[in-house]
Amino acid sequence: MLLYYISDRRQFPGSAAEQRAALLRKISEAARCGVDYIQLREKDLSARELQELAEEAAAAIRSAAPKQPKAGIQKLETGNQKRETLLLINSRLDVALACGADGVHLRSDDISAAEARAIWMKAASARDAGRGTHGCLIACSCHTAGEVRRAEAEGADFVVFAPVFEKGGERGVGLEALRAACRGFPEASPVVNLPVLALGGVTLDNAQACLEAGAAGIAGIRLFQENDVAEVEARVRSG
Repeated sequence: MLLYYISDRRQFPGSAAEQRAALLRKISEAARCGVDYIQLREKDLSARELQELAEEAAAAIRSAAPKQPKAGIQKLETGNQKRETLLLINSRLDVALACGADGVHLRSDDISAAEARAIWMKAASARDAGRGTHGCLIACSCHTAGEVRRAEAEGADFVVFAPVFEKGGERGVGLEALRAACRGFPEASPVVNLPVLALGGVTLDNAQACLEAGAAGIAGIRLFQENDVAEVEARVRSG
């Protein structure tokens, strides 16, 4: 079972500086508690500002996460072993490359996962010539089962399916739609089906229902930012 924290520093109280500091503390907390992935989703920042924040976020993860060797990109595993927290940048492939992030989260209107991976590997090969290349983890936002199918065909590593529940007045698609998105596709082996994470109005009270519907994990903003991450990790992982 996977946990995916999506950031939004503007939801924290205080000045811009205080919000930034609160975000970095929350990122450290998430890494320390074993959250699998963190997506830096600060869409209002310029590329340079986002890169600077991403570098700070990466440093916070490194200092807080369990120290262990890292061999390329961590593939999705669902055991209980502690894994290194990986950093993804929302939409901005250029920033992800520049700051040394582990990958990118693509919106539904971004380039395809296949295109993103090709660009990443070409850039990484040129940058890391003689030192080995750094792989790329690619997540995609999906809103229908058809989009999940397309993301799988294009080589995404996992998808975030939303909105499952009503959120901010936006009607959720419901657990049946999530269940349909998580079903194995006839042409794909069950072993390699694309993991689907549930997002949108997910709380500590309804997270288990998402997992029972077939979700491989839970994604959220407020779920992590408004709660103690250790409690979230313990309650969601324990079922």
